[in-house]
Amino acid sequence: MRMRTKTASTVLALAAALTLSACGGSDDKAEDKPIADVSGVEPKKSPITLDDAKAKPDLVLKDTSEKQYQLVKETAGRPVLLYFGYTYCPDVCSTVVSDMAAAAKKLPQADREKLRIVFVTTDPERDTPARMRKWLDAQGGQDIVGLTGSFDTIQAAAKPLGILVDKPKKEKDGSVTVSHGAQVVGFSPKDDKGHWLYTAETTADQYAKGLPKIVKGENP
Repeated sequence: MRMRTKTASTVLALAAALTLSACGGSDDKAEDKPIADVSGVEPKKSPITLDDAKAKPDLVLKDTSEKQYQLVKETAGRPVLLYFGYTYCPDVCSTVVSDMAAAAKKLPQADREKLRIVFVTTDPERDTPARMRKWLDAQGGQDIVGLTGSFDTIQAAAKPLGILVDKPKKEKDGSVTVSHGAQVVGFSPKDDKGHWLYTAETTADQYAKGLPKIVKGENP
């Protein structure tokens, strides 16, 4: 099965369904339980270029320094990679974040300073600013912006992008299940809109190959 870019809504809906993951557990040893099997569906080209550009969410949350962060204002005119995940996720989130961080470090210094990688937690009750900072740094993401705040605000921001985010659910055994879409949206510095979609299967090399063009607002 191959994923084709016919319309932005089709691509986003399919990618969301394929990359949605449900992760359970009350600590870092929780088991990841994929809702859908994504083997064999990775597009040949990553990222996918969307036909219908997506508006950047007007998010106002708290960063890891516990300061208010206005996403639209802080990232205006900058290339942005936006990802919704959480720190207790046992493998998917850490892989995606570490791959983006590794690719960003291969950019020239000037381009690295322009780029903003933003991680928005889908588990704000447990993901405190301090925990997010420690976790992001451990993935090599010292320059990654971590944001937390109201779950309803976060969920509402993800929805127009086609990213599914379900409210964390506490199970009878005390574990916590968090379901979220694992795709990354790339925003152009030219118009501040989302033009590119990466899936959870995107490799660090694919990020590294595409980022130099994304930084310039060009299709990778």
